Amino acid sequence: MSFGCYKPIVTPKHIPPNLIAPRIINPGTLDLSRLSGFSSSTVLIEPGDVIEVTVIGGVADKQPLTVPVRIGDDGVALLPLLGQIPLAGMELEQAELVIRQAAISRGVYRNPHVTVVMENKRISKITVIGAVKKPGSYELPRSSSNLLSAFVAAGGLKDDASMNIEVRSPAQRPIGSVDQTENRMASYSVDATASSPSASRSVRINLISASQAGRGINLRDGDVVMVHKRDQNPIQVLGLVRKPGEYTLPTDRELRVLDAIALSGGIISPVANKIYVIRRVPDKAEAQVIKVSLRAAKRKYSENIRLASGDVVSVEQTPATVIFEAFNRFINFGIGASTSIPLF
Repeated sequence: MSFGCYKPIVTPKHIPPNLIAPRIINPGTLDLSRLSGFSSSTVLIEPGDVIEVTVIGGVADKQPLTVPVRIGDDGVALLPLLGQIPLAGMELEQAELVIRQAAISRGVYRNPHVTVVMENKRISKITVIGAVKKPGSYELPRSSSNLLSAFVAAGGLKDDASMNIEVRSPAQRPIGSVDQTENRMASYSVDATASSPSASRSVRINLISASQAGRGINLRDGDVVMVHKRDQNPIQVLGLVRKPGEYTLPTDRELRVLDAIALSGGIISPVANKIYVIRRVPDKAEAQVIKVSLRAAKRKYSENIRLASGDVVSVEQTPATVIFEAFNRFINFGIGASTSIPLF
């Protein structure tokens, strides 16, 4: 059986998986703490950081040597007298030991005492736009530049936020370089390719999948986090209901067939049973018709299907409703005639 230009009618038990209405997730109940990435209470030296190195005890110069040193993009620090020393990824205590060993092995100091202090952590500038409470650009410490920190800085997600977000990076790193953040984000990507090393990079992430997997999402300097609004096309309720019209889907809970009928004032015919839910097919002009039994929906939860954005709920006329309506009119007419006042 076909229904006009629609696909063949199906029942709730046989809805194709790609047409099942998505669950409504309240962003306020989502555990965003699992998106924190590699943040740690331990201070690690990273490219772009500025550290202060103090060395006490030398062969020729007994005065302490105290110098600020910026870690290069290659993770290497250039220290006076000692030359280049790789320090990125180390804790401060580990860096002190490495500098001390380099000073001794290079014959600059015999038994120096080395102190390393973090002067200035490199900052990542992250822009958060869309369905967040405080859109804008935020400076985050490189060690905690992750999706959770970005959401916290932006005041959290709005109630109408979609669970699918997009992260855009201004440009890829040169070919051959390794970026831990990109490797971790690639598993969530549906568009993570670029035509050239200088092209921007777009990564799409499902927050539910990411939080359930417990995989942190780290961000890079210049990244733009776009939180899209949830698709909020109203549903339409038509046919044998008291208040047909359009109704907005709630943002914090799901809406099912019986809920839609209740919003429209209820059914006007006590014998009405056939309901058609007309659902759009993604990326296609034709729609799918789902036949729902009102009586079955009241008895069984799975028959009371969840509605999706843009659904049309139509309570249909049937031979039973037509007969009932005719009988009801006849009874009303009979009562009206029997109670009429005679003229003579």
